[in-house]
Amino acid sequence: MSEKTVLIEKKDMIATITLNRPEANNAFDFPMMEAIDNAINDVAQDKGVRVVVITGAGKAFCSGGDISYLGSLVEGRSEFARTVIGDVVKRIGHMPTVVLKIRNMTKPVIAAVNGIAAGGGMGLALACDMRIVSEKARFSTIFIKRGVIPDCAASYNLPRLIGMARACELVLTGKTINAQEAERIGLVNKVVPHDELMKATRELAAEIAKNPPLAVGLAKAALYRGMLDPDIGAHMDYENYTQNALMGTKDFKEGIDSFMEKREPLFKGE
Repeated sequence: MSEKTVLIEKKDMIATITLNRPEANNAFDFPMMEAIDNAINDVAQDKGVRVVVITGAGKAFCSGGDISYLGSLVEGRSEFARTVIGDVVKRIGHMPTVVLKIRNMTKPVIAAVNGIAAGGGMGLALACDMRIVSEKARFSTIFIKRGVIPDCAASYNLPRLIGMARACELVLTGKTINAQEAERIGLVNKVVPHDELMKATRELAAEIAKNPPLAVGLAKAALYRGMLDPDIGAHMDYENYTQNALMGTKDFKEGIDSFMEKREPLFKGE
C-alpha cells in the first residue's frame, strides 16, 4: 500500500500531481478523493505554478472508484447523496469538487494518461483542459456495466468533446477504446510513445508556462464561456471587457516591448 496516495512535484512553474495507488490501478476511495482535492487546492493557490499536470503512478492513469470500497456503500449511500455545491461550501473534497475546481482554475490542467482511464478516472481526464496520452492508454466509461450512469461530469464533457452520437456509443456500450481511436474521435490532443509521455507533456506545459499567466487564465475562462454562450454579441462584449483589463497589465506592456525590441518576453503575471 502506498504511504501517500497523491504526490505533488513542483518544478519550473509546472506542478505534477501523481495519483499514487499503483497496486489498485490508482482507483480512488473517499480518503484518496479528499487527497486529490487537497492537491488541487494546493497548486491552484501557489503563485509559482502556472500549469498543472495530472498523471498516474505505475501502469494506470486511474481506474475510477475503488469497487471493493464503494461496494461496501450499497446499503448506506449517504456519501453519494451530497450535492457538489454543498460540498464546496462545506469544504468537503471528493471527485465532483475536484472536477469543478479544475474547470474554474485559472491555470491550464493537462492530463498525462499513461494507461487505463476508466469510469471516474476517465471523467477526471475529460475534466482536464488537454490530454496527452501514451500509446498504451485506454479509455472506458464502464459505468453502464456497473448499473449506474457516468459521473465526474463525464456525461457533460464527453458529448462536448466528441459529439453526441459517439458519446452515446461509448456510454451505452461501456466499451474500451485504445489511444489511437481516442485520438481519431477527438477525445485526446496527442498520442506519443509510452516512454516519451512525460517529456511530451512537460514540453507542452513549458510552452504554455512561458506565456503571461493572467492572459492564459482569462483565455481559458473565455473558451469555456464561449462554448456555452448562445449570444455571440454578448460573448464579444465579454472579450472586449477582458482585453481592456489585460491592456492595463505590465505583462501586456512586456509583450509589446519585447516584440518591438525583437527579444523573448519575460512575463511575471503582473
